[in-house]
Amino acid sequence: MIAVIGGAGYIGSHTVKYLSQQGKDVVVFDNLSTGHREFVPSYIPFVKGDLANNNDLHHLFATYPDIHTVIHFAAFAYVGESVQEPAKYYRNNVVNTINLLDSMLEHNVKNIVFSSTCATYGNPIEWPISEEHPQNPINPYGRTKLMMEQIMEDYSRAYGLKYVALRYFNAAGADVDCEIGEWHEPETHLIPLILDVAIGKRESISVFGSDFNTPDGTCIRDYIHVTDLADAHSRAVDFLLQQSGNLKLNLGNGEGFSVLDIIHAVEEITGKIIKKDMVERREGDPAKLIGSAEKAKQILGWQPKFKLDDIIASAWHWHVKNFGGTK
Repeated sequence: MIAVIGGAGYIGSHTVKYLSQQGKDVVVFDNLSTGHREFVPSYIPFVKGDLANNNDLHHLFATYPDIHTVIHFAAFAYVGESVQEPAKYYRNNVVNTINLLDSMLEHNVKNIVFSSTCATYGNPIEWPISEEHPQNPINPYGRTKLMMEQIMEDYSRAYGLKYVALRYFNAAGADVDCEIGEWHEPETHLIPLILDVAIGKRESISVFGSDFNTPDGTCIRDYIHVTDLADAHSRAVDFLLQQSGNLKLNLGNGEGFSVLDIIHAVEEITGKIIKKDMVERREGDPAKLIGSAEKAKQILGWQPKFKLDDIIASAWHWHVKNFGGTK
């Protein structure tokens, strides 16, 4: 059985669905602070609990003694908030994750798939970014993820923990069956914010910076469909069960799209005109983040299937269904 920590959240719920479709037994552990109980199907066991509470963790592993692998999604992930409230991020993303590792070891669970991030790299010095790129995070969020990569390495040497750390680029899109999707409060991700404009929920989209050293002056990012991420997590679990050693892998499409590219693509797919406000850059925004996922393709046999238009179309269908508007 696989324990999905944070399995009621955006990436977690898509991964739970994918694992279940692959015939894998899953239990979800979530405190529902940002997740949605309705994202977890009724046939999937659900434990409401918090990583800050060691009794909750003991209850999870004692109730489901056949857990062999943990997938950990229960981190805070807002870069700006991490700068304003670093204590919140160090407490949850580091201290609470150590609680999880310790409880795993206490119950003889030695495998973990860990959600890391391209934010561990900081400002890139080359593109596409490979796993060998220096890791110099420029915000507390990125630092917490890098710390946990280092802590897992120490736990591996000392206690025999096995891990796969997956460094995501920009997760996007929604379940093609439209059962689950991207639902954050507050929403900070670019594509759903643009879709809010398309359905009339928001008047305009703010474009932060138009003077970057890019073809159209706006930031370029690498977008990866959430179901492609789920597939990579399933393959990472298989790797831990079948192979020895630890992995640190990038997950991205290897293509970069600017903010204006995304806005234009949304206009094409939705048929709506998107009003945009060109505003000042945000501090710490790199001009370009594009990842190389060649290592994940070679080692896990992973291949992203969704292109940008697929990502936006799936997000649009979910958005209309759940937040109003017309296709």
